[in-house]
Amino acid sequence: MLRIDISSLFIAMTLNLSIMAVALPYFMGRVNRAARCAQAGIVLQTAGWIFLLSSSTFPRGGWADQLLSTLAMASVSGGMVCNAIAFELWCGRQPNARLPAAIAVVMTVGYGIGYSDYAFRTGWANGLLALQIATVIASLCRKPQVPIGRWRWLLVICLSIQMAVMVCRAVLGAFYTAEFPNFYAPHVVNQVFALSSNAMMVLSVVAILLAHRDEAARELERLATLDGLTGALNRRAWLLQSTIDLANSVRYRQSLGVLLLDLDYFKQINDTHGHGVGDRALQVFVTGLRAVSRVGDLFCRYGGEEFCVLLNCADLNAVMAYDERLRQWLTQHSARELGFGLSYSGGVAMRIHDADAIEIMLQRADVALYQAKAQGRGHTLDSAVISLPKP
Repeated sequence: MLRIDISSLFIAMTLNLSIMAVALPYFMGRVNRAARCAQAGIVLQTAGWIFLLSSSTFPRGGWADQLLSTLAMASVSGGMVCNAIAFELWCGRQPNARLPAAIAVVMTVGYGIGYSDYAFRTGWANGLLALQIATVIASLCRKPQVPIGRWRWLLVICLSIQMAVMVCRAVLGAFYTAEFPNFYAPHVVNQVFALSSNAMMVLSVVAILLAHRDEAARELERLATLDGLTGALNRRAWLLQSTIDLANSVRYRQSLGVLLLDLDYFKQINDTHGHGVGDRALQVFVTGLRAVSRVGDLFCRYGGEEFCVLLNCADLNAVMAYDERLRQWLTQHSARELGFGLSYSGGVAMRIHDADAIEIMLQRADVALYQAKAQGRGHTLDSAVISLPKP
């Protein structure tokens, strides 16, 4: 019969965790909050196992044994709280780890108070750790708010196995104490715990790395479609989506308009107030676009101080109403945000023919915009009521 050395497995797992706790931050480099929480979770769990193994080197039941064992429980459960926050962030949700954190506090306090009763502390710690893991599993099973890979199901499998083993250890320690008299008891449940902990630890780290890779890929995609300064769509992404929306408007016989906007006297803003204030002016303008846009409206930073809005299912009256809302918003907010008011000139182009392309509509809107600037700026013209040059 194969004999499993429990203590050697625990020592090997602690060594592996220690290596990962040091290596992950080094190789991952600068990371965001989710990855930092995951790294902190690994560090805390490593510390927990070091405290737990160290406690066995002191007289059993002494003050050092009790202190180190309690610190171990606090670290392991605290690491799970950090992981819960990381998983929530990677799923695109605002982190809410109050329940895992509350369980961690209750478990640690109860463990320290009832330490002298071995059956109680074993059942208490393993049972509440299993409950804490169950809350994390439930969170992972909720529908994520962003597209993610299969790493969450790998985590669900790993955590479910750990939870099941924890429940068995809780029952064994609380009600069959003679068969599980200490942490290194060679009971089959403890052997399964030692083996599964090693395997699940490796798989959990793999899942964390996959989650981090998913997030990095999403960030690269975001950077490829958004303007870095304002957070609006960039020109390339806007043109791609606008072409699709234009085709849909033709197919479903829906009206569609393009609004080309240019901030007035932007060079003077940069020259007078500095480029930092000019950048802030662009950001305020995009905040206004975001505030007045409906679901389905698509805006971008077209270039420099020029912006473009595509209004789906909008006739000319709706486009001009959008223009008026934006001007009112700037009147109410820009002076407060910047110390001076923002205005713009605009040109409108509606889809006239089924053969219209986005580029053709932009040309018409650009001519109208040029006329608006030539007439004194600060207003918007419809390309249909001005003389357009022949192609």
